[in-house]
Amino acid sequence: MKYGQIPGVNKQVSRVMLGSMSLNRANAENSFAILDASLAAGVNAIDLAWVYGGGETERVVGDWIAARKNRDRVVLVDKGVHHNGDRKRVTPYDIEADLHDSLARLRVPSIDVYLLHRDDPAVPVGPIVEALDRLKREGLIDAYGGSNWRHERIQEANDYAAKRGLTPFVASSPNFGLAEQFDGPWEGCMTITGSGEAAAREWYRANQLPVLAYSSLGRGLFSGRVDPDRPETIQAAMDEAARKAYAYPENFERLRRVMAYARAHGVAVPQVALAWALMQPLNVFALVGAQAPGEIPETVKALSLSIPAADAAKMNLEGTSKN
Repeated sequence: MKYGQIPGVNKQVSRVMLGSMSLNRANAENSFAILDASLAAGVNAIDLAWVYGGGETERVVGDWIAARKNRDRVVLVDKGVHHNGDRKRVTPYDIEADLHDSLARLRVPSIDVYLLHRDDPAVPVGPIVEALDRLKREGLIDAYGGSNWRHERIQEANDYAAKRGLTPFVASSPNFGLAEQFDGPWEGCMTITGSGEAAAREWYRANQLPVLAYSSLGRGLFSGRVDPDRPETIQAAMDEAARKAYAYPENFERLRRVMAYARAHGVAVPQVALAWALMQPLNVFALVGAQAPGEIPETVKALSLSIPAADAAKMNLEGTSKN
């Protein structure tokens, strides 16, 4: 495993993070097995959210931490203030309320990295930063940032913090990976992938703000279970949200090129796609989900895979009329 640092977190953080959406108490045995196998493979960071599974994802991870007594070995990355059907919820009140819910579900005194799951540009950044800074000073979170926040808003928040001696956002979780997100899988999703997001990627490159890249394998597109020339595999391996976001001819061509490279080099499709994301000139921590215990240990072999720049460019359709 390779590790990096997130400012404020006193542990090394694995470059691959376990996406937790598939974990739940209803299938606790499999969830525990996935968590055990991931940690054994060196994946010490778990990406969570207040909204996942109606709280069951946080609860089963809390059960696992309590059973294994391994809180000191685990980096918890949690998210709150997701919008609901009635209103946008990016307010100081909702930040504190969601955080306390998450702490109770996880049964831990603090969270390593706390992210705001959505943004509301109508809300000034000042009260948001002040609320997060206070929760950090109270010892409830070690570091904070945004998920699905535009880089301009993060810069605005950090400028506000700098002028007032407050802690800035130290991490961001947008979509990023080889698959271009042509449409958000859900409302409010934000990507830094694709030709239209070059300015965002340049900002992240220049600032080296940690990018906690969600859907780094295209929500199943690069799972190894999809053959772009067999529609039944697309239906089986990609849910409706994944198809809405990634099931486009350009991405299927990317997949064909990744498959060809994987066959030629005796490696797996997810390993190639993950290696592509991690070799980009950004401070990337890739979020990868799993349905079975063996998936994460196999996928993290990508960390030893070196893809020549010319091959990586070809996978991304660079230099072709498709890009």
